Amino acid sequence: MNIQFEQKSSSFILQTEKSTYILQVQKDKYLSHIYWGNKIDSPSVQAMVKASGRASFNATVNGDDWYSLDTIPAEYPSYGNTDLRMPAYQVQLENGTRITDLTYASYEILKGKPGLKGLPAVYTEAEEEAETLQITLKDELIGLKVILSYSVIAGYDAVIRSARFVNEGQTSLKLLRALSMSMDFDHQDFDLITLSGAWARERHAVRRGLVNGTQSIESRRGASGHSENPFMALVSKDAGEAIGEAYGFSLIYSGNFLASVEVDQYKTARVAMGINPFDFTWVLGSGEEFQTPEAVMVYSSEGIGEMSRTYHRLYRNRLARGKYRNALRPVVINNWEATYFDFAEEKLTALAKDASALGIELLVLDDGWFGKRNSDNSSLGDWFVNKEKLPGGLDSLAKAIKAEGMKFGLWFEPEMISPDSELYRGHPDWCLHVPDRFRNLGRNQLILDYSRADVQEAVIDMLSDILNSAEISYVKWDMNRNMSEIGSAKLTAEHQMETAHRYILGLYRVMEEITSKFPEILFESCSGGGGRFDPGILHYMPQNWTSDDTDGVERLKIQYGTSLVYPASAMTAHVSAVPNHQTGRETSIHFRGDAAMAGNFGYELDVTKMSDEEKEIVKNQVAAYKKLRGLIQYGDFYRLLSPFKGNHTAWMFVAEDKKEAVVFFYRVLNTPNDALFRFKLNGLDSELEYELEGTEEVLRGSQLMNYGLNVPGDLCWGDFKSKVYVFKAK
Repeated sequence: MNIQFEQKSSSFILQTEKSTYILQVQKDKYLSHIYWGNKIDSPSVQAMVKASGRASFNATVNGDDWYSLDTIPAEYPSYGNTDLRMPAYQVQLENGTRITDLTYASYEILKGKPGLKGLPAVYTEAEEEAETLQITLKDELIGLKVILSYSVIAGYDAVIRSARFVNEGQTSLKLLRALSMSMDFDHQDFDLITLSGAWARERHAVRRGLVNGTQSIESRRGASGHSENPFMALVSKDAGEAIGEAYGFSLIYSGNFLASVEVDQYKTARVAMGINPFDFTWVLGSGEEFQTPEAVMVYSSEGIGEMSRTYHRLYRNRLARGKYRNALRPVVINNWEATYFDFAEEKLTALAKDASALGIELLVLDDGWFGKRNSDNSSLGDWFVNKEKLPGGLDSLAKAIKAEGMKFGLWFEPEMISPDSELYRGHPDWCLHVPDRFRNLGRNQLILDYSRADVQEAVIDMLSDILNSAEISYVKWDMNRNMSEIGSAKLTAEHQMETAHRYILGLYRVMEEITSKFPEILFESCSGGGGRFDPGILHYMPQNWTSDDTDGVERLKIQYGTSLVYPASAMTAHVSAVPNHQTGRETSIHFRGDAAMAGNFGYELDVTKMSDEEKEIVKNQVAAYKKLRGLIQYGDFYRLLSPFKGNHTAWMFVAEDKKEAVVFFYRVLNTPNDALFRFKLNGLDSELEYELEGTEEVLRGSQLMNYGLNVPGDLCWGDFKSKVYVFKAK
């Protein structure tokens, strides 16, 4: 891991353990991208630089008829200054013009990695872990300075990028576009992988070849959203889990985003990622700064799986924070699908008693405990206990749950406000709204205006009072609607298009305050399930409710797709009742349990209504998971069979020392008289011998990875079958 400046070729060379990233200052002015890929020791940079002359239709710069910014591979391209491809930024001057000329000014190489003001970011625990290159670009005419930041961290094949805009001029500027990164590949021979879907069908992996023109994903919903995730990968045409090249791009941001690839007339591909320019401007007054979110770029020459494992390790260890970052996560039961809004302390205590006897460790009280909340049409914002349901308050309930040998957790939706609430009647302007326009509802609620400091302070105070009122070990932080009528009563006309981003900055501030004030609490994020499952939230809350869809079959695709970038320790997966409340499907509790075990495990059902036989199954599932959870939550993850390609799904977790592994296999539908089936494992030590738990079989790692496992006959009868294999080295 090192960064160096090569004077002879005016080049910056960034080296990670297995990759090299090179950029060059050309004509003493323009920052050009040269190379990103497999590691090159002592590269000859000038030999990599291509001639850039093309058709005479291109405007040229610097008096050189063969040098056009429209044809060189750029590193942070501007708008309108002869480069007519997708720009990384756009600035409007007071006179209305939008042409800028950022040119190279200076650089600095720093030990360590600076944080980002007001934004979540990858961090280091020691200065020696990282180096950071900061390149300053300037437009002297208008006094605009942009500092591009590149960090590399020891042990990770990642380049972490962001941009900071500084107005050193005398007049205000208006940012119309300020992306976190842009870079050009010299070809288009890639497949694009994105994570797309909808509520209850989040983060399905979609793979397609690049074509001429622009292909992009984005959110205009105020949050990262169910529909698309702020991640994409460009992979070689031959790329699989263990072969080929993969370039990953992940944005540490929770609001409106854009991730785009433009293939131009010369068959080159420009990648860009950052805050969505749609409905965004930012007024940058004299002396003011604007910081973009961080984009994490990961390279793998060993397939898509190694790209994913790099993200997993980085996000587990240097993005997530706090006590629970690497701690074993508890087995949870949530009362929502057991009781919905109809509960009392006696019912919850009975649920806790039976759950505790099964080995479950924590009960979460979901929606309905506050204000006058008996349905979803009132009381959001009234964060005080409903004494009709819980006359003893949360403290009495928490003590009763603790007496049953369990910890107590609580659900909040602190970004929302119901029109039927004391808070709304007292502060009708505290929601996002536009003057004289109808305030449209989503799930019978409006959204609090987190761009306002007074709203942030009020929420911090209310949540702090509740969390101080009882022994609360866990918080589920929910957010259940997309934004509409995005406007703020506190912002002037010229700042209104800053509202959505200011909301996210306010949200981060509230999350930072609350999670710092209550470090003993395990925080889990939720947004109608997976509607805000992104790296920004992961910085504050180390796990996320993966989807409201708890159907075991659907979860195979959701969890498989999510694993492309997010670790298992970030994914919460629970067993729910059947028929499933989202799909109506009936699967065995064995199948549901095996699907849910591939994450932070728990239950969403009423164990008090279970038969003795079902309770015994749950007890065994919980005991089995507890033995394996360290491996599942923090082991290396290998995808083996894709649910997007067939009837079978398989994945496995391997210990760092490769001496232990757990394999999950799922068969969805039965096919009569089908072919015999086997599947290969991955990530093991080929020289070690592994004993299969529950049998006397001892198999060498090389056999498990090259021949694999035969699927036993009992999995070939009936639908929705699964099996868990546990291997330990002898």
